[in-house]
Amino acid sequence: MSISLDGSTPTSPGSLNFHALTARPGIELLTWLHPEPGERILDLGCGNGDLTAAIAATGAIATGIDASEGMILRAKQRYPELDLQMRDARHYRGDRRFDAVFSHAALHWIPDAPAVVETIRLALRKGGRFVAEFAGKGNVAALTGAIAQVLRAHGYPWEGRNPWYHPSIGEYASLLEQNGFRVTFARHLDAPTPLKGEEGLRKWLNSFAGYFFPEIDPTERVVLYDEVIRVAKPVLYKEEQWMLDTSRLRIMAVKATE
Repeated sequence: MSISLDGSTPTSPGSLNFHALTARPGIELLTWLHPEPGERILDLGCGNGDLTAAIAATGAIATGIDASEGMILRAKQRYPELDLQMRDARHYRGDRRFDAVFSHAALHWIPDAPAVVETIRLALRKGGRFVAEFAGKGNVAALTGAIAQVLRAHGYPWEGRNPWYHPSIGEYASLLEQNGFRVTFARHLDAPTPLKGEEGLRKWLNSFAGYFFPEIDPTERVVLYDEVIRVAKPVLYKEEQWMLDTSRLRIMAVKATE
């Protein structure tokens, strides 16, 4: 089974729909991974399995892991032919080494980065490659800063509410190098995300309310949302458009030592 990720005409195999796969978020990152037929590749934080399926469709032998039972169940329903496992990326240990480890939009959800890097190191053969993209330093900083300001003004502590790990290039590259990797590429990407007006910002706040406002009743949340929007507006509202201040890190590295 194979597809081309470089724009050439693919062979569309089995139940995997080429046009659906190549429309998925993160597919462009696979051109950096450049999976080859027969390679064993681990998709760390595979989510709904779309990118794992795209990797498998190149002829590579793909394994996807995710800590979310719901995500894995959904992925297995969509792609029953794939090897998809509910596993914690901090503790996953396979029985064979992989040629590559891939991760898209997952690593910022795992604050214990040293444990994840150790998993990646042990998963790879010597000379194996690691390709990842995830939220980096500064991601939604203006918005979370506004949330922190408003919470403190209302007597709520900010500490312990932010669920994400957002390292700089230097932090993450150093972590990899300290664990036997040679970093071959690292880039910080500022990629502001448009929101559907003020209502889009409210929906964002509501979707993460379990982290930022868990003990606050819905009526008070509405008041806090109004204040967060007021505080964030000078930074996030430009030319009559709300833009979320999203940033990404893209990393490529090779396991240099055993």
